[in-house]
Amino acid sequence: MGLSDDPEQQALLFGLFLSMYLVTTLGNLLIILAVSSDSHLHTPMYFFLSNLSLVDIGITSTTIPKMIVDIQTHSRVISYVGCLTQMSFLIIFGCMDGMLLTVMAYDRFVAICHPLHYPVIMNPCVCGFSVLASFLISLLDSLLHNLIVLQVTCFKDVDISNFFCDPSQLLTLACSDTFTNNIVMYLVGAISGFLPISGIFFSYYKIVSSIVRISSSDGKYKAFSTCCSHLSVVCLFYGTAIGVYLGSALSLSPRKDVVALIVYTVVTPMLNPFIYSLRNRDIKNTLWRLHSRQI
Repeated sequence: MGLSDDPEQQALLFGLFLSMYLVTTLGNLLIILAVSSDSHLHTPMYFFLSNLSLVDIGITSTTIPKMIVDIQTHSRVISYVGCLTQMSFLIIFGCMDGMLLTVMAYDRFVAICHPLHYPVIMNPCVCGFSVLASFLISLLDSLLHNLIVLQVTCFKDVDISNFFCDPSQLLTLACSDTFTNNIVMYLVGAISGFLPISGIFFSYYKIVSSIVRISSSDGKYKAFSTCCSHLSVVCLFYGTAIGVYLGSALSLSPRKDVVALIVYTVVTPMLNPFIYSLRNRDIKNTLWRLHSRQI
C-alpha cells in the first residue's frame, strides 16, 4: 500500500528515499573500504564493524530499491515469490544485525575485562566463527518464518499496509492457527530478540563492573569511550525494533507503525556509519588519508 496515496508526495518520497539509500550505501562502503585498506584496523572490533556495515547495506537494499521503483512506475504490486524472497532477506539481515551487535558487545567485554587475554580469546578463528554462527542463526530465523507463511500456497490480491513485505503482517495473513502462530512468534522472538539483548546486557553489566573498579577518572573515561559508539547503535537499533513490534501488537492500524519501521529499516543503517566514524579517531584518520591520496 506504500507510504502515501497523495500524488503530490510521490516525487518528494522518491527523492528522499533515493538520497537516504545512496547515503547509507556510500557511508557503509566507506567503512568497509577504510577497514580493508588500513592494516592497523585489522582487529576484531573493526572486522565486526565492517560486517555490520555490509549487513546494513543488505537491509536497505532489500526494501528501498523496490519502493523507489514502485514510486517511479506507479505500481505497488509484488509477486508471491518476490514477497517471500524480500521477507526472507529482510529477516536474515535484520537478525544478523542484532547478532553482530551482540558479538561486538562481547568483544568490548573481553577487551575491557580481560585485556591481557584479548588476543588469545578473540583470535581470527573465533571472529570468523562468530560471524558464521550469526548468519546460520539468522538463516534459521528466516526459515521458521517461511515455514509458517508457506502454509498458504498462494496469496492473491492481498493488501500489505506497508512499503515492503512485513514478516509480522504476512504471518498474520498466513497462519489461521493462532496457537501455532504465537508459539512460532515467541520462538522467533527468543532467537532474534531476547537472546541477543540478554547477551548485550550481560556484557555491559560486566563492563560497568570493571570500569567502576578503575581508580583513575582518565582510565574510566578511556574504557567507557570505547563503548559509546556501540551503545548508541544498540539503543537506536533495539529501541526502534521494540517500538515496532510492541506497536504492531497493540495497534489496530498497522499503517501507524510505518514511521517506526522506516527508522528501523532505513534510518538506523544510514546513521550507523556516522556514529562510528564521527566518534572514532582511527576511522576518521584512515578516511582522511584515503581522501588525501585521491587528491
